[in-house]
Amino acid sequence: MSRKKIIIINGPNLNLLGEREPEVYGTETLKDLEKLTKDHIQSSNLNIDLVFFQSNSEGDIVNSIQDAGKSLNGVIINAGGLSHTSVSILDALLAIKIPKIEVHISNLFTREEFRHSSYISKGVSGVVCGFGLNGYLLAIDGIKKLI
Repeated sequence: MSRKKIIIINGPNLNLLGEREPEVYGTETLKDLEKLTKDHIQSSNLNIDLVFFQSNSEGDIVNSIQDAGKSLNGVIINAGGLSHTSVSILDALLAIKIPKIEVHISNLFTREEFRHSSYISKGVSGVVCGFGLNGYLLAIDGIKKLI
């Protein structure tokens, strides 16, 4: 069985994990997330290679999604605040034909009303929210089943 390759895309302000609103997002950093996900894959023998990408720029995220559709097996995306505003990210997700899962660290439905709706949800197979960084592990397990 050949190794599958997925990308974890993190959007605006996720580079500030551990610093920004720790009461909402926790105290773990983006580097901690990378280690957590790699450790999960190794301990679960999932036969997956991870690529990590973070950008505060919508266009860079769109390019990353389009590139993933050409060469990777799946996308896990936390588009941050762009989830609630970006038709461009939705269009990029709809254009690629590989499994995609949306992740949010916090429970969007316990926060401000504008966060209750995500434009990009229409372009993914599933959504995980409210489990902290463990949501990424749930997304990895889910995408493995979809690949």
